[in-house]
Amino acid sequence: MQPLHIKDLVRLLRTNAGDSDTFDLDGDVLDVPFDELNYDSLALLQVTGAIERDYDVALDEEALEEAQTPRQYLEVVNQVLASSPAA
Repeated sequence: MQPLHIKDLVRLLRTNAGDSDTFDLDGDVLDVPFDELNYDSLALLQVTGAIERDYDVALDEEALEEAQTPRQYLEVVNQVLASSPAA
């Protein structure tokens, strides 16, 4: 299965939780903590649900809770996607 990229994550964040009030999401936000981007756990839970639906995968919510930045979040998601059969 194709990996999720930062542009995909930004699209999902915007769709499910709105634009960041503090950062331009089209800039370099890979290592900016989600709390600095003004995305809380509820916003990330909505994004996680969208990924699970769109990609037909089950994500490790505990591992995703540990992800503090978009880079860390993408690493967890892409590990699952890499081990999933192609749809």
